[in-house]
Amino acid sequence: MLDKVVIANRGEIALRILRACHELGIKTVAVYSTVDRELKHVRLADETVCIGPAPSAESYLNMVALISAAEVTDAVAIHPGYGFLSENADFAERVEQSGFIFIGPRAETIRLMGDKVSAIRAMKAAGVPCVPGSDGPLGDDEQESVEIARRIGYPIIVKAAGGGGGRGMRVVHTEASLLNAIALTRAEAQAAFGNPMVYMEKYLVHPRHVEIQVLADTLGNAIFLGERDCSMQRRHQKVVEEAPAPGITPEQRMRIGSVCVEACRRIGYRGAGTFEFLYENGEFYFIEMNTRVQVEHPVTEMITGVDIVKEQLRIAAGLPLSFTQDDIRISGHAVECRLNAEDPDTFLPSPGTITRYHAPGGPGVRVDSHLYAGYRVPPNYDSMIGKLIAHGETREVAIARMRNALAELVVDGIKTNAPLHRRIMADANFIEGGTDIHYLEAKLGLKS
Repeated sequence: MLDKVVIANRGEIALRILRACHELGIKTVAVYSTVDRELKHVRLADETVCIGPAPSAESYLNMVALISAAEVTDAVAIHPGYGFLSENADFAERVEQSGFIFIGPRAETIRLMGDKVSAIRAMKAAGVPCVPGSDGPLGDDEQESVEIARRIGYPIIVKAAGGGGGRGMRVVHTEASLLNAIALTRAEAQAAFGNPMVYMEKYLVHPRHVEIQVLADTLGNAIFLGERDCSMQRRHQKVVEEAPAPGITPEQRMRIGSVCVEACRRIGYRGAGTFEFLYENGEFYFIEMNTRVQVEHPVTEMITGVDIVKEQLRIAAGLPLSFTQDDIRISGHAVECRLNAEDPDTFLPSPGTITRYHAPGGPGVRVDSHLYAGYRVPPNYDSMIGKLIAHGETREVAIARMRNALAELVVDGIKTNAPLHRRIMADANFIEGGTDIHYLEAKLGLKS
């Protein structure tokens, strides 16, 4: 097993990684910016290293500072968590060139899957179903772009090859607006991602967002852990996730999961990863692969009993997976609500000091959060401050337990989006299951 790990992240995921390390007897190094001295995992880590001032570019995105932290503490590996540098191939490469283990896929795999065009090509070659599209980047020939769109059929969506987080995409409903949309998306892609390459896909009108969790070790073993439904979204950002996805049959699960496992073997995948699909009319369409642990991984853990972060650590140590596919059983249902420090009506961030905090409890309730009374939520980073997860023997029980958890939750001193989650958990269409990715925005009166 690994001796000592640098946790190259902050907040709830850093605490989650620290707990997994300590369960396995691994010593931890917490890195932190100057405004994060009081983070819970910093207080609990075996060693700590300040890596710079508050701005991410000078701390959590500072590759030199992170690798130096591993050097000065004699750590053997770096866990990037999610966000920040977790899907940065250059960082993964520099970590391993410096003699440390990157707890995640190889740099070449991250590059392959980080470029949406190359990822789609690789998935098509592996037999993974994809959305009909341009089968590559759009060139400078405007008439060729027009003909591709006609072949696909409107509406279409123009996407940045290096995009993510809901940025770098534009829906086009008519031929008259196509060329302008391509030009605007290219400009946005260059500004946001430093890569002007764009491609085109069929725009699915009422899809759900369904994803498959995979694990693969360095010995050729790969498994999938069922699926999650992440369709409750605002501005392409997930708000509520659940597992398993309502309405997906065991036969569908096995079919698409087996395809994803085979794709992992073909590309030589290593670690935890997620295949994301749009799901419409009984069909799955690949959109991207996330080469890291996901925010929503706890719902999968709750229904399978697999500790995904501990498996990441075992894989990084060169050990085989703890499970075979035959060991995986889906038990009950789990729902997760992302708790953000934000105004529930305007969605504006709400940093500040937590004056009172009470975490909910009871059967099947899990809280992944770094909050405590007196902690100050800084304005410098993403507004997510925790996750509430509820598990039950049925979906109805899981939702009922989530309602109880939200009613018990107390976070004073700042605003949170808990009122929004209470509305969702009481919404008749959500309770019925199977809402599409546009449902929440329509409910909130927002334009998609």
